[in-house]
Amino acid sequence: MQRFFILIATAITLTFIPFQIFAADLIETASNSGTSKIFLAAVKTAGLTETLKNSGPYTVFVPTDAAFEKLPAGALEALLKDKNRLAQVLTYHVIPGKVMIAEVKPGKVKTMQGNLLTLTSDNGKVTVNDANVIQSDMTADNGVIHEVDALVLPKAPQ
Repeated sequence: MQRFFILIATAITLTFIPFQIFAADLIETASNSGTSKIFLAAVKTAGLTETLKNSGPYTVFVPTDAAFEKLPAGALEALLKDKNRLAQVLTYHVIPGKVMIAEVKPGKVKTMQGNLLTLTSDNGKVTVNDANVIQSDMTADNGVIHEVDALVLPKAPQ
């Protein structure tokens, strides 16, 4: 009889344990970091949310809120008003494929925006152009995020 009650108690307990069946996408992963609020608002403004939720896999070098705050006065506001330029800047932070930090190969890599980023890796320190990766390997079901300490800007068309 005691086994019966233990079995029933176990079954009831398991019934009420919440299960997370899905993994987080890149947007949810960035949101969970707590340091990417400006990036997420910019992604929404640029109309890139669905791309980073549903496509991939991508490696996203996400500038932290502190990185955006380093911009000169008025620069962020101007960028947020120019949706096309904003999309160009944000997609310059995205490369195809899921590249974990230990897999970074120094050299140039084509971004979603179309221009090349320069990646360096020196004894575990990775840079993206002149930005330092400060938090790495934040995995999502459709890619990976590496937070960077500066906004990297594509060269203007010539």
